[in-house]
Amino acid sequence: MAARLMLKEDNLKITIVAVGKLKEKYLREGIAEYSKRLSRFCDLQIIEVADEQAPDNLSSAQEEQVKKKEAGRILKRISSGSLLIVLDVKGKKLDSEAFAEKLQSFFLSGNSNITFVIGGSLGLDDELVRKADFRLSLSDMTFPHQLARLILLEQLFRAFKIINGEVYHK
Repeated sequence: MAARLMLKEDNLKITIVAVGKLKEKYLREGIAEYSKRLSRFCDLQIIEVADEQAPDNLSSAQEEQVKKKEAGRILKRISSGSLLIVLDVKGKKLDSEAFAEKLQSFFLSGNSNITFVIGGSLGLDDELVRKADFRLSLSDMTFPHQLARLILLEQLFRAFKIINGEVYHK
């Protein structure tokens, strides 16, 4: 990392728009902890949008309708001028150091407002994915979309620590 960011003063804003409410206490507690840790580096906002009911036996057309409705809610919550990163299984996989470099490159190129989008259980609408400035995959493994929120926050915290040359366990 060439240049360090003195983050909070740089007015860095990270927004996470996620489909669905967190139900499990352990996820809420983990997210609260990483939100607190991230507060020294950036202004963090987590926005939940309602998910659509999606029974297991939906047709492909019905699944697309669910994703379109969720995408409509997501798009209303994305600030204009924000760099859009969607979590997508077909997105780019980065290790923690590469993720930190990518995040820093966005900041250093003038993108101080970044929005991450986490879809619902069916994923994201293709049209929304096409609007993204960057598509990020957390892993080849499948995670529940609610757990993806916690993983993303941990990786953001790790990235800020790396960017600032601070020690963080491996």
